[in-house]
Amino acid sequence: MEAQSIRIALHDGSAGYPVSPARVPLGVLRAFAKDVDELLRGDAGDLPAKELEVAVLEGSLAIQTWPTANPGLLQDLRLLVSTDVIDNLNARRRAVVERWQKAARSTRQLRYEITSAWLARPVVISAQTDFHADDADQWVRVERYVQGEVFELGGLNNVNVHLRLADGSTLLVSAARALLSSDPKNRLFKQALVRIVADYNVQTREHRNAQLLGFEPQDSSLDEKALVRMLERGRRAWADVPSASAWVEDIRGNDA
Repeated sequence: MEAQSIRIALHDGSAGYPVSPARVPLGVLRAFAKDVDELLRGDAGDLPAKELEVAVLEGSLAIQTWPTANPGLLQDLRLLVSTDVIDNLNARRRAVVERWQKAARSTRQLRYEITSAWLARPVVISAQTDFHADDADQWVRVERYVQGEVFELGGLNNVNVHLRLADGSTLLVSAARALLSSDPKNRLFKQALVRIVADYNVQTREHRNAQLLGFEPQDSSLDEKALVRMLERGRRAWADVPSASAWVEDIRGNDA
Protein backbone atom coordinates (compact mmCIF):
# COMPACT_ATOMS: atom_id res chain seq x y z
CA MET A 1 0.00 0.00 0.00
CA GLU A 2 1.46 3.35 -1.05
CA ALA A 3 1.72 5.93 1.72
CA GLN A 4 -0.58 8.92 1.31
CA SER A 5 -1.22 12.09 3.28
CA ILE A 6 -4.64 12.83 4.80
CA ARG A 7 -6.20 16.30 4.90
CA ILE A 8 -8.84 16.98 7.56
CA ALA A 9 -10.51 20.37 7.22
CA LEU A 10 -12.89 22.38 9.38
CA HIS A 11 -15.15 24.90 7.63
CA ASP A 12 -16.92 27.15 10.13
CA GLY A 13 -18.36 30.64 9.87
CA SER A 14 -20.50 30.57 13.00
CA ALA A 15 -18.16 32.97 14.85
CA GLY A 16 -19.03 35.68 12.33
CA TYR A 17 -15.98 35.03 10.15
CA PRO A 18 -14.56 31.95 8.39
CA VAL A 19 -12.05 30.21 10.62
CA SER A 20 -8.51 29.88 9.28
CA PRO A 21 -4.96 29.47 10.62
CA ALA A 22 -4.84 33.25 10.81
CA ARG A 23 -7.94 33.56 13.00
CA VAL A 24 -9.76 30.91 14.98
CA PRO A 25 -11.42 30.81 18.43
CA LEU A 26 -9.05 29.06 20.83
CA GLY A 27 -11.75 26.64 22.02
CA VAL A 28 -12.52 25.61 18.43
CA LEU A 29 -8.83 25.05 17.69
CA ARG A 30 -8.33 23.01 20.87
CA ALA A 31 -11.38 20.79 20.24
CA PHE A 32 -10.54 20.28 16.56
CA ALA A 33 -6.93 19.30 17.30
CA LYS A 34 -8.10 16.80 19.95
CA ASP A 35 -10.69 15.29 17.59
CA VAL A 36 -8.18 14.99 14.76
CA ASP A 37 -5.73 13.25 17.10
CA GLU A 38 -8.41 10.73 18.15
CA LEU A 39 -9.59 10.22 14.57
CA LEU A 40 -6.08 9.43 13.37
CA ARG A 41 -5.00 7.28 16.32
CA GLY A 42 -8.15 5.26 16.89
CA ASP A 43 -8.53 2.95 19.89
CA ALA A 44 -5.45 0.88 19.24
CA GLY A 45 -3.19 3.79 18.35
CA ASP A 46 -3.40 2.87 14.67
CA LEU A 47 -1.15 5.71 13.60
CA PRO A 48 2.36 5.55 15.10
CA ALA A 49 3.49 8.62 17.02
CA LYS A 50 6.29 9.26 14.51
CA GLU A 51 3.65 9.71 11.77
CA LEU A 52 1.63 12.24 13.76
CA GLU A 53 3.55 15.29 12.54
CA VAL A 54 1.14 17.52 10.65
CA ALA A 55 0.97 20.75 8.68
CA VAL A 56 -1.68 23.44 9.25
CA LEU A 57 -2.87 24.64 5.84
CA GLU A 58 -4.02 28.04 4.61
CA GLY A 59 -7.66 28.69 3.77
CA SER A 60 -10.10 26.87 6.03
CA LEU A 61 -8.63 25.42 9.20
CA ALA A 62 -7.08 22.22 7.83
CA ILE A 63 -4.59 19.70 9.16
CA GLN A 64 -2.58 17.51 6.79
CA THR A 65 -0.58 14.47 7.89
CA TRP A 66 2.71 13.31 6.51
CA PRO A 67 2.26 10.33 4.14
CA THR A 68 1.19 7.20 5.98
CA ALA A 69 0.17 3.69 4.98
CA ASN A 70 -1.86 2.51 7.94
CA PRO A 71 -4.39 -0.22 7.02
CA GLY A 72 -6.73 0.30 10.02
CA LEU A 73 -7.07 4.01 9.34
CA LEU A 74 -7.54 3.41 5.61
CA GLN A 75 -10.27 0.83 6.26
CA ASP A 76 -12.23 3.21 8.48
CA LEU A 77 -11.92 6.14 6.06
CA ARG A 78 -13.12 4.00 3.16
CA LEU A 79 -16.04 2.87 5.32
CA LEU A 80 -17.05 6.51 5.78
CA VAL A 81 -17.02 6.93 2.00
CA SER A 82 -19.20 3.89 1.36
CA THR A 83 -21.88 4.20 4.07
CA ASP A 84 -23.30 6.52 6.72
CA VAL A 85 -23.84 3.61 9.15
CA ILE A 86 -20.78 3.65 11.43
CA ASP A 87 -21.29 0.63 13.73
CA ASN A 88 -18.17 -1.09 12.34
CA LEU A 89 -15.97 1.97 12.73
CA ASN A 90 -13.19 1.94 15.33
CA ALA A 91 -14.92 3.02 18.57
CA ARG A 92 -12.85 6.18 19.11
CA ARG A 93 -13.24 7.26 15.49
CA ARG A 94 -16.95 6.53 15.70
CA ALA A 95 -17.23 8.85 18.73
CA VAL A 96 -15.49 11.66 16.80
CA VAL A 97 -17.76 11.24 13.77
CA GLU A 98 -20.84 11.24 16.01
CA ARG A 99 -19.66 14.45 17.72
CA TRP A 100 -18.99 16.13 14.39
CA GLN A 101 -22.35 15.06 12.97
CA LYS A 102 -24.20 16.37 16.02
CA ALA A 103 -22.26 19.66 15.95
CA ALA A 104 -22.91 20.13 12.23
CA ARG A 105 -26.65 19.67 12.72
CA SER A 106 -26.79 22.27 15.48
CA THR A 107 -24.57 24.79 13.64
CA ARG A 108 -25.40 24.73 9.95
CA GLN A 109 -22.37 26.79 8.95
CA LEU A 110 -20.13 24.00 10.26
CA ARG A 111 -18.70 21.33 7.95
CA TYR A 112 -15.90 18.78 8.21
CA GLU A 113 -14.09 17.30 5.22
CA ILE A 114 -11.56 14.46 4.96
CA THR A 115 -9.65 13.97 1.72
CA SER A 116 -6.87 11.64 0.61
CA ALA A 117 -5.61 10.02 -2.57
CA TRP A 118 -6.75 6.77 -0.90
CA LEU A 119 -10.39 7.82 -1.13
CA ALA A 120 -12.67 7.76 -4.17
CA ARG A 121 -14.26 11.00 -2.95
CA PRO A 122 -14.01 13.27 0.10
CA VAL A 123 -15.74 12.35 3.34
CA VAL A 124 -18.03 15.29 4.19
CA ILE A 125 -19.85 15.67 7.51
CA SER A 126 -22.42 18.46 7.48
CA ALA A 127 -26.00 19.33 8.37
CA GLN A 128 -27.05 17.48 5.22
CA THR A 129 -25.34 14.17 6.10
CA ASP A 130 -26.55 11.47 8.48
CA PHE A 131 -23.66 9.46 9.89
CA HIS A 132 -25.12 7.29 12.65
CA ALA A 133 -24.90 3.98 14.45
CA ASP A 134 -27.59 1.56 13.32
CA ASP A 135 -28.41 0.64 16.93
CA ALA A 136 -29.32 4.28 17.58
CA ASP A 137 -31.32 4.71 14.36
CA GLN A 138 -34.78 4.80 15.93
CA TRP A 139 -36.10 8.08 14.59
CA VAL A 140 -39.79 8.86 14.23
CA ARG A 141 -41.47 12.00 12.92
CA VAL A 142 -43.45 13.67 15.68
CA GLU A 143 -45.41 16.83 16.37
CA ARG A 144 -45.00 18.02 19.93
CA TYR A 145 -44.78 20.92 22.34
CA VAL A 146 -41.40 21.97 23.73
CA GLN A 147 -40.68 24.62 26.34
CA GLY A 148 -37.44 26.51 26.70
CA GLU A 149 -35.71 29.88 26.80
CA VAL A 150 -35.29 31.60 23.45
CA PHE A 151 -31.65 32.72 23.41
CA GLU A 152 -31.27 33.45 19.70
CA LEU A 153 -33.86 34.33 17.10
CA GLY A 154 -33.84 35.06 13.38
CA GLY A 155 -31.00 34.85 10.90
CA LEU A 156 -30.15 36.31 7.50
CA ASN A 157 -30.16 33.20 5.32
CA ASN A 158 -31.21 30.43 7.70
CA VAL A 159 -34.04 31.63 9.94
CA ASN A 160 -33.97 29.73 13.24
CA VAL A 161 -35.17 29.76 16.82
CA HIS A 162 -32.56 28.61 19.36
CA LEU A 163 -34.03 27.17 22.56
CA ARG A 164 -32.28 26.33 25.83
CA LEU A 165 -34.24 23.46 27.39
CA ALA A 166 -34.72 22.68 31.07
CA ASP A 167 -31.96 20.03 31.04
CA GLY A 168 -29.42 22.57 29.74
CA SER A 169 -29.35 21.22 26.18
CA THR A 170 -30.14 23.39 23.19
CA LEU A 171 -32.55 22.82 20.31
CA LEU A 172 -32.28 24.43 16.88
CA VAL A 173 -35.70 24.96 15.26
CA SER A 174 -35.99 26.26 11.71
CA ALA A 175 -38.76 28.80 11.18
CA ALA A 176 -40.57 30.57 8.37
CA ARG A 177 -39.54 34.22 8.15
CA ALA A 178 -43.20 35.31 7.91
CA LEU A 179 -44.06 33.46 11.13
CA LEU A 180 -41.43 35.35 13.14
CA SER A 181 -42.06 38.73 11.54
CA SER A 182 -45.79 38.52 12.32
CA ASP A 183 -45.26 37.51 15.95
CA PRO A 184 -46.35 40.46 18.14
CA LYS A 185 -44.28 39.43 21.17
CA ASN A 186 -40.61 39.92 21.97
CA ARG A 187 -39.52 36.31 22.63
CA LEU A 188 -35.79 36.85 23.10
CA PHE A 189 -34.40 35.67 26.48
CA LYS A 190 -37.87 34.63 27.63
CA GLN A 191 -39.48 31.26 28.23
CA ALA A 192 -41.64 30.09 25.33
CA LEU A 193 -43.89 27.14 24.60
CA VAL A 194 -43.43 26.15 20.96
CA ARG A 195 -45.18 23.62 18.76
CA ILE A 196 -42.75 21.83 16.46
CA VAL A 197 -42.56 18.97 14.04
CA ALA A 198 -39.26 17.06 14.24
CA ASP A 199 -37.47 13.74 13.98
CA TYR A 200 -37.37 12.22 17.48
CA ASN A 201 -35.05 9.42 18.55
CA VAL A 202 -37.01 7.16 20.89
CA GLN A 203 -33.78 5.76 22.35
CA THR A 204 -31.61 8.85 22.83
CA ARG A 205 -34.53 11.33 23.12
CA GLU A 206 -32.81 13.72 20.72
CA HIS A 207 -34.56 15.92 18.18
CA ARG A 208 -33.32 16.75 14.70
CA ASN A 209 -34.65 18.64 11.67
CA ALA A 210 -37.08 20.53 13.92
CA GLN A 211 -39.44 23.02 12.27
CA LEU A 212 -41.50 25.65 14.07
CA LEU A 213 -45.27 25.42 13.70
CA GLY A 214 -46.05 28.22 16.11
CA PHE A 215 -45.69 29.80 19.55
CA GLU A 216 -48.36 28.71 22.00
CA PRO A 217 -49.91 30.81 24.79
CA GLN A 218 -48.90 29.95 28.34
CA ASP A 219 -51.06 30.24 31.43
CA SER A 220 -49.06 32.50 33.72
CA SER A 221 -51.42 32.03 36.66
CA LEU A 222 -50.28 29.55 39.27
CA ASP A 223 -52.06 28.28 42.34
CA GLU A 224 -49.06 27.35 44.48
CA LYS A 225 -51.12 25.61 47.15
CA ALA A 226 -52.88 23.49 44.55
CA LEU A 227 -49.53 22.64 42.98
CA VAL A 228 -48.11 21.51 46.33
CA ARG A 229 -51.20 19.35 46.93
CA MET A 230 -50.82 17.70 43.52
CA LEU A 231 -47.11 17.03 44.03
CA GLU A 232 -47.75 15.47 47.44
CA ARG A 233 -50.55 13.33 46.01
CA GLY A 234 -48.19 12.17 43.28
CA ARG A 235 -45.43 11.29 45.75
CA ARG A 236 -47.83 9.13 47.76
CA ALA A 237 -49.20 7.42 44.66
CA TRP A 238 -45.72 6.54 43.37
CA ALA A 239 -44.11 5.78 46.73
CA ASP A 240 -44.03 2.01 46.17
CA VAL A 241 -42.80 2.20 42.55
CA PRO A 242 -38.97 1.83 42.43
CA SER A 243 -38.64 3.04 38.82
CA ALA A 244 -41.26 5.11 37.02
CA SER A 245 -39.67 4.44 33.63
CA ALA A 246 -39.59 0.68 34.23
CA TRP A 247 -43.25 0.79 35.29
CA VAL A 248 -44.21 2.59 32.06
CA GLU A 249 -42.24 0.11 29.93
CA ASP A 250 -43.98 -2.77 31.72
CA ILE A 251 -47.41 -1.24 31.04
CA ARG A 252 -46.46 -0.86 27.37
CA GLY A 253 -45.43 -4.49 27.24
CA ASN A 254 -41.79 -3.80 26.46
CA ASP A 255 -39.43 -6.49 27.74
CA ALA A 256 -36.24 -4.53 27.12
